[in-house]
Amino acid sequence: MSLTIGDALPDISLPATGDKTISLRDCRGQILVLYFYPRDDTPGCTQEGQDFRDHFADFQAKNALILGVSRDSVKKHEKFKLKYEFPFDLLADEEEKLCAIFDIVKAKNMYGKQVRGIERSTFIFDKDGILRHEWRKVKIPDHVKTVLACVEALNQ
Repeated sequence: MSLTIGDALPDISLPATGDKTISLRDCRGQILVLYFYPRDDTPGCTQEGQDFRDHFADFQAKNALILGVSRDSVKKHEKFKLKYEFPFDLLADEEEKLCAIFDIVKAKNMYGKQVRGIERSTFIFDKDGILRHEWRKVKIPDHVKTVLACVEALNQ
């Protein structure tokens, strides 16, 4: 089972950077951009995080909250966030609870071996906590600009 457009934000809390526990239910009242990425400090994940960082002020101006999610630990997230100066929090889903709700852990080929990993995905929830947009199998170039355009449309 996986969330689909029109579904409500799941009621789940996860440990996050900044010594926080973030409850998704508490994110209602603003647009939520939830992006899932495979691993901290890898080339694609770093570029995606930097793209969100570089457009952070634009998202803030549209009353949008950005949260990144991977299966890495909070400790790894803290290093990753500090190294690249990400102004948003990263959630640690080590037990794959949130990943399961979104059905984004998939079998992948890595160097000829089958491994389970996060399929790079982004989801936008409106101010009422309803899923309005989703992207699966994300390709990084221009993705953040596309997400920002959808956030802008939700604000109108």
